Amino acid sequence: MDDPLSLLRLEPLGAGRFRAPNEGDPGAHDVVFGGQLLGQMIVAASASHPGKHVRTLHAIFARAARVSAETQLAVEPMHDGRSFASASVTAWQGERLCARALALLDAPDPDLIRHAAPAPRVDGPEQAADAGPSPLVFPGAELRIVGGVDTWSPDAPVGPAELFAWVRFGAAPEDVAANQAILAFCTDGFLIGTAMRPHAGIGQADAHRTLSTGVVGHTLTFHEAFTTRDWLLIAHESPHAGAGRSHGRAHVFTREGRLVASFVQDNLIRAAAPGGAAPRSAL
Repeated sequence: MDDPLSLLRLEPLGAGRFRAPNEGDPGAHDVVFGGQLLGQMIVAASASHPGKHVRTLHAIFARAARVSAETQLAVEPMHDGRSFASASVTAWQGERLCARALALLDAPDPDLIRHAAPAPRVDGPEQAADAGPSPLVFPGAELRIVGGVDTWSPDAPVGPAELFAWVRFGAAPEDVAANQAILAFCTDGFLIGTAMRPHAGIGQADAHRTLSTGVVGHTLTFHEAFTTRDWLLIAHESPHAGAGRSHGRAHVFTREGRLVASFVQDNLIRAAAPGGAAPRSAL
């Protein structure tokens, strides 16, 4: 995209409703990437509650949104107090409900107690393999995979259900909501592949061919302020897969080892129905 940040410029339509641009090539794959919707939901919720920032977003992806269709976000406030605010954010395409999230926003308080999980000891971004342009991160962002792990090819070597990815978007603005949205975009696309990694003959390249895959639920929590202009390490792991589903979780650290965000995700991973898999997400 010539201007990736245009994805975060929502057009106010009144009554808590926004028109959201879509990214992607509908001729190649007419499905909106879930990370795009996560980021845009954060922007919409933040715009509806000035003075507060998103703390946690709980999203359910009910059905795939189409790149070729107009997407609108509807924000319905639940509460707006001195310390906390909450709202539901729904992604619509016409009368078709595609996704809905509950957003909790707050104004931070001073520390009473403090602790945080330590960052894993892995290679830095300079030693990690440059993945090149990827649809799984914000357009224009850099992506480097520790150890050059390949979760796409079914022929890739198996390994533990973990994946460490460095991401950075050098053109990020100062705005808190924009940086949260850029990171949210990058949290959606790796946990399905992480779950597949221990299993020989299975890879994300099989999605919508022999496999039906998709994100069905995603919860993202922001702990501390950060900027996506600097490298962030996303440490993914999948503790369980089975019964056509997988569960994954991840922590996000700054290069200095500060924990700034965490997320969990529930996914669909099952054999495709005869005639091919109907796409649920950009995965």
